[in-house]
Amino acid sequence: MAEESILVIGGGISGLTVALEAAEAGHDVTIVERNPYLGGRVAQLNKYFPKLCPPLCGLEINYRRVKENGRAKFYTMSEVEKVSAKDGGFDVGIKVNPRYINDKCVACDACAQACPAERSDDFNFGMSKTKAAYLPFEQAFPQRYVIDGKACKGDCGKACEAACKYGAVDLAMKPETVNVKAAAIVVATGWNPYEIAKADNLGFGKVKNVINNVMMERIAAPNGPTEGRILRPSDGKEARKVAFVQCAGSRDENHLPYCSYICCMASLKQVTYLKEQYPDSTATVFYIDIRTPGRYEKFYWKVRDMEGVTLTKGKVAKVEQAAGDDVTVTLEDVLSGKKVQETFDMVVLASGMESALREKPLQLGIKYTGEGLIIPGSLVPGIYAVGSAKSPVDVTKSVQEATGAALKAIYSLAAGGRR
Repeated sequence: MAEESILVIGGGISGLTVALEAAEAGHDVTIVERNPYLGGRVAQLNKYFPKLCPPLCGLEINYRRVKENGRAKFYTMSEVEKVSAKDGGFDVGIKVNPRYINDKCVACDACAQACPAERSDDFNFGMSKTKAAYLPFEQAFPQRYVIDGKACKGDCGKACEAACKYGAVDLAMKPETVNVKAAAIVVATGWNPYEIAKADNLGFGKVKNVINNVMMERIAAPNGPTEGRILRPSDGKEARKVAFVQCAGSRDENHLPYCSYICCMASLKQVTYLKEQYPDSTATVFYIDIRTPGRYEKFYWKVRDMEGVTLTKGKVAKVEQAAGDDVTVTLEDVLSGKKVQETFDMVVLASGMESALREKPLQLGIKYTGEGLIIPGSLVPGIYAVGSAKSPVDVTKSVQEATGAALKAIYSLAAGGRR
């Protein structure tokens, strides 16, 4: 078993934590990440709890730790294709998709400057565009460009190839399969924002200036589509009167039947973004229940008492287009018993957290809920699940669980695998 490693599926904050804890304890680790960069959803946030600091500060430290640790190996733009149990461990086939940029890349931006094609920027949830040759974000790790094969049609890649004086553009790259042996597997596949367009009454995708909470994070981020200015998408107008609609898709038997755990805190945090930028702005939070676990209760009190902030208990019935690209929200105020109809510059939907495994579960001999969450009791020996792969959690809890999973995986190595 000496040649075997710990396999971590997912390179977000949970996966990075597992890998670094194990690698720095002297064990070989392989990370498999579907995106062209490590960092997952945390990399897309403006700020995160508990310190409300920019997440790239912490991620940069983790990137350096990965870079400097020879025991931590990673594959980006990759996915696990097959897993088979063998000799107390696992044989794993990893499909590595072509990046069309090799490791000679120095991130000089010449390929992007020469690139004639554009693509929707998924890092900014489609609110901006990049060239087909692009760097996912400024501090992306690995610091290497990518060519989007779907956006690069015909011979358009030739321009990028000609512009690169380092020979980093490799248009002949093909998908390849890499086989690794693992004594333990940690599933850290993370989450996706729920497709809240499925809730017709909330207007997402149909009504101008209705966005979800992850889009709000990108709008508020200095490296986002508006360079941190909170502007509404349709016309670039300053969004000074904003509604935050809670439980958008969560706690609903027609969508996600569970509480997504982070949504209340995320919305309260985003209210502070608005108030910091526009002190005279108004924010209304429409909620079913406000859930702020543990020490976060004090943060709730702080936001609740801010001037210009209103919390209204009631489930939103309808979100509609108003005049001048404004948005009208209709609901019943539970506490007053009155129907409320109010118009805002912009509406932010607190869309729930959905398991990234819902559409494509891993074939590891484990069971899932109907929403794609791993059922912990079904995990086979040697396989562990952390973070949002099994339940919605915040960054703090993800890191705590990941540290525990690293210890369990190390024990599997010491015990000869599959413990």
